Amino acid sequence: MGDAATGADRPTVLLAGASGLIGRALLDLLLAAGRSERVIVLARRPLALDAARDPRVGMRVGDMPELAASESGVRDVFIALGTTIKVAGSEAAFRAVDFDLVVQIARAARSSGARRLAVVSALGADARSRVFYNRVKGETEAALAALGYDTLVIARPSLLLGDRAALGQPTRRGEVAAARLLGPMLGWIPASVRPIRAEVVARAMLAALAEARPGTRVLSSAELQRLGRA
Repeated sequence: MGDAATGADRPTVLLAGASGLIGRALLDLLLAAGRSERVIVLARRPLALDAARDPRVGMRVGDMPELAASESGVRDVFIALGTTIKVAGSEAAFRAVDFDLVVQIARAARSSGARRLAVVSALGADARSRVFYNRVKGETEAALAALGYDTLVIARPSLLLGDRAALGQPTRRGEVAAARLLGPMLGWIPASVRPIRAEVVARAMLAALAEARPGTRVLSSAELQRLGRA
């Protein structure tokens, strides 16, 4: 399915989380005119993606860390996975996705030779936080930083704006409320906490990774706003 052969000189990109707001925006941008990357989409279950018909796309369904480990020639990895405690059903189930799965995929891809990683975290991520959600996000960031990627880009967006229902996802009340109540005032809200559109986050992640700065780069929501609109 959409996995036609490409030239050996074309870089391969792994994308996990293509069913979500930022992941879908990343996929669209990676397939924009003028780009030549071969994009491998990792998923736990089949996804109904129009992009899967693109000859540059390869769909891999199953155990995502195992799939990541089996791909060769990967240069860049994008991980846009995430849930909420409410959707996951418990703190343990939330951690299984936002920490365990994210780190396992990143570790597997690194073991296969990937050199650059961009991942979606969250505003307020802090491994020492008393807030469980923020603490898990911070612990995830620390674990990723220890994997040895040449370049690690961590995006910490504020509340996301986008149509989750159109992607078949449950809506998140905080995001819906922000869109309705703050929409007319977005220009007056500080960029550091202003709700941000998913495609802006995706553009910023691509731009930051393309700069290939060595080490870890944490993008605040304000910096995401700046990079994503440039």
